Amino acid sequence: MVGTEQLFETALGLSDPWFVRSIRFDVDNKTLTIDVDFKSGSRFALAGENEEHPVHDTQTQRLRHLNFFQHECFLEVRLPRVRLPDGGVRLVKPDWVGHLSGFTLLFEALILSLCREMPFLAVARIVNISWHRVHAICKKYVDDALTQADRSSETRIAVDETSSQKGHDYVTLVANAQKRQVVFVAEGKSSDTIKAYAEDLKMHGGLAENIEEVSIDMSKAFIKGVKENLPNARITFDKFHVVGHASKAVDQTRRVEQKTDPTLKGLRWTILKNPEKLKAEQRSDLEALKTQMVSKRTARAWLYREQLRVILDRKQIHVMRRALQQWCTNVRRSLVEPMKDVAAMILAHLEGIVAWARTRQTNGFLEAINGLFQAAKRRARGYGRFSTMRTVIFLIAGKLDFSRLNPYAYEPT
Repeated sequence: MVGTEQLFETALGLSDPWFVRSIRFDVDNKTLTIDVDFKSGSRFALAGENEEHPVHDTQTQRLRHLNFFQHECFLEVRLPRVRLPDGGVRLVKPDWVGHLSGFTLLFEALILSLCREMPFLAVARIVNISWHRVHAICKKYVDDALTQADRSSETRIAVDETSSQKGHDYVTLVANAQKRQVVFVAEGKSSDTIKAYAEDLKMHGGLAENIEEVSIDMSKAFIKGVKENLPNARITFDKFHVVGHASKAVDQTRRVEQKTDPTLKGLRWTILKNPEKLKAEQRSDLEALKTQMVSKRTARAWLYREQLRVILDRKQIHVMRRALQQWCTNVRRSLVEPMKDVAAMILAHLEGIVAWARTRQTNGFLEAINGLFQAAKRRARGYGRFSTMRTVIFLIAGKLDFSRLNPYAYEPT
């Protein structure tokens, strides 16, 4: 019959010379402590050393492991320190000890898995360790995975910013557009963030000269940063940002006009949403508005926005360019003042906008990532420090392969 110690050795995956010496169960504190030791006379190999070395002395460490049912489980491990031929002494860590002091690899893998779905504080409460220890595990794995990342094939990127705090504090995200994977995060949204990206890319085997396509909004800082640091990159202004500016112009027109026309009140979401996603009552309201193109500037602003959508779906650069120029001419002759600002913006950035016809490169997936991060931030009641926000963003959208650091960590899809 298999003894209790042998059963736990099998469950823990221990192999020679490691074995379970004893098991202590504390009913009052609801903890299980497993004493792990090694056989007397064992010799141990070290990375970078050719031979196995004798034990000089030992050091006992207490490691948090996966719970045993509802009870917290700890391994108290007697770790050997071996003497090297040069007289030095080094600690030996078996391959199931975690990367941070005080944990096993399996426990760290559990933390990573939970933190990809939940705020750090919630995870800390579930596993009964401090928020700081949870963050330390995630930050360690994120930093190590990023250090090992090979980005030599990076040629197309998307850049966007997200708010980090209330007010005007921002974080810039850079993503590999082909893999839809965040690869760089920086504080602020100045041109220096693009410079920092180029330097980071070089550190990971890539070259700024290899970046062929960059999708950004019409931020002067991002445009400046790309032109100065990514010399061969063609800028594409994201179609959805252009339409977004037109939608704001529609809403501004409605806000002004409804002061003298009460029938426009309550129509905000009806005119801002995609017509295909409207409910039956909203569609009816929209149809009624469309019949008043002559009398209502809001109706004309909505029509200009929809015309812009159609133009930006064209696939021929020359056709799109001519259509946009004509659209801008029509708008500038109209009385829809907010939309005139959109026309001026389009003319100022025309070539970057028509590049969409060829590249079809968008920041849409980054907008979705931004939404996930903002939702995580709300659930966590805010992430105050940039280092924490950076870690969370990479956990959510970095598609980092932690399995190279921890065989128990799942690989992202």
